[in-house]
Amino acid sequence: MIRFDIDKIKLIHQLVAQETGGGIGVRDEGLLDSAIESIYQTFGEVELYPTKEEKGARLGFSLISNHAFLDGNKRVGMLVMLAFLELNGVKLNCTDKEIYDTGIGLASGKVDYDELLEFVINHKLA
Repeated sequence: MIRFDIDKIKLIHQLVAQETGGGIGVRDEGLLDSAIESIYQTFGEVELYPTKEEKGARLGFSLISNHAFLDGNKRVGMLVMLAFLELNGVKLNCTDKEIYDTGIGLASGKVDYDELLEFVINHKLA
């Protein structure tokens, strides 16, 4: 499985900010690290997020809800989730509007982790 480390996600944040505007920088390094590492959590040696879909959804959810960056948390969270999934063999078929609406929903609290996972599963290409 291809893992995203903190440096890769910081680079993605910088590239997104340069391309779309907004501030560059990390507000809280601990929250960023927590978002990245949360997908590998275990309980009694059992993974809490065993599938690629669960890991990808948890990563996107945590990046958006933790607000680790000064700006661009929704954009980075959704992009990193989609990239993580695709690089690990999970391709989604969804529109830009669906991605945008989902990111906004996550940030506002109207969409939770389970709903994001459902979005991933429902848009997964067979």
